[in-house]
Amino acid sequence: MFKSAPQTDEFPVTPSHITHVDSPQAPRAGQRLPNTSIQETERVSVRATQAEQYQIFAPCPQGLEEALATELRALGYEQVQQSRAGCHFVSDWIGVMRANLYSRLATRILVQLSQAKVFNEDDILTLARLTPWERWFGPEDSLRVDTSAVRSPMQSLQYCNLRAKDGICDRLREKEGARPSIDTVRPDARVHLFLNEDSATLYLDTSGESLFKRGWRHNKGEAPLRENLAAGMLMLSDWDPNSTLLDPFCGSGTLLIEAAWIALGAPPGIWRPFHFERLRVHDARLWRDIKAQARAAIAPRLDTPLIGYDLNPEVLEAARANLERAHLTADTIRFEVGDALTIKAPAEQGWIVTNPPYGERMELNNDNFWRDWSANLKQNFSGWNVNVISSDLDLPSQMRLKAKRRYPLYNGALDCRLFNFEMVAAEYRS
Repeated sequence: MFKSAPQTDEFPVTPSHITHVDSPQAPRAGQRLPNTSIQETERVSVRATQAEQYQIFAPCPQGLEEALATELRALGYEQVQQSRAGCHFVSDWIGVMRANLYSRLATRILVQLSQAKVFNEDDILTLARLTPWERWFGPEDSLRVDTSAVRSPMQSLQYCNLRAKDGICDRLREKEGARPSIDTVRPDARVHLFLNEDSATLYLDTSGESLFKRGWRHNKGEAPLRENLAAGMLMLSDWDPNSTLLDPFCGSGTLLIEAAWIALGAPPGIWRPFHFERLRVHDARLWRDIKAQARAAIAPRLDTPLIGYDLNPEVLEAARANLERAHLTADTIRFEVGDALTIKAPAEQGWIVTNPPYGERMELNNDNFWRDWSANLKQNFSGWNVNVISSDLDLPSQMRLKAKRRYPLYNGALDCRLFNFEMVAAEYRS
């Protein structure tokens, strides 16, 4: 996807071909630009922003596109379209805030501000200069620009990124007399440039840190799942939040904590900040009301057990620390020392959703481990639904089980499958 920059600092300067910018937020001919005195115009500009409709792109882990589309439709969003590693949809500004707050699967929420055909790097400069950034942030804010591409003919994404950055800074200097500073670590405003075969699109990042960072996980364990991948596994497994859930390789507890938040109806973004809170259009009072409504809908307790086992007591202590930071009580999830090869089912029916050791984590990566675990599942978990993510594509044959479904997923850079097994009682009786 990404191209490396050539070993030179010299780039050709060519005239721009851009004659039109597709930007619903661009000023119309003869329209006065928004007043930058925020104290005087804040409420008016906020109301105008809330009424507008925006084209939005929500990236997600590869393999979760269909699940994300289902989630967005369930949240009430319209014109949801699956794309490569994400979904497009349409919403007003309140919907932008709600998507950040409620989406368990998206990585971030990007609002499209402008798009145009581009033929060279200087077209990107022109596109950025024609985009009304002053509506969203100003020279008092720090800025970061990121660039990605799919099949773009541009020779250097590094230079494309520089052209976009220069265009934004030039625009703000022309309109407000100063350029924003650049901060790649903790910027106030973050812009994404996306390039394809013939076009450039500029997005405003409303999320800031990736949405999988819920704000509670400090102890990550040896090979942690990202929180949105864990939520996606639970969704793909068809787990019923009213049913028992068990993770026999629970590690730092990510899957079970995500499950607890789902069962309680706790929005994944309820305890973290977002970049849209730093923008000029932000209505702090409205945002407080949205969060207060979300908190009021959280259930006080769970009626079904969530159970995690691990062989390492220190790992379980880390899981309990994560549980506390996730604002969950100690009785929400039961973390116990236990061996997946010998544990018994705590109920007649339930779900196992787990990220067992595989790849570099699997010191005993042999048929005996998987065969012994499978034997315990057959003997003690008849009637259960078992869901296992693994980079070992031959896992079903090693477990001597037939997968009912398999979903391609990526755990970081690892090409994995989520295997679904139904432990039908009649098939395993002696």
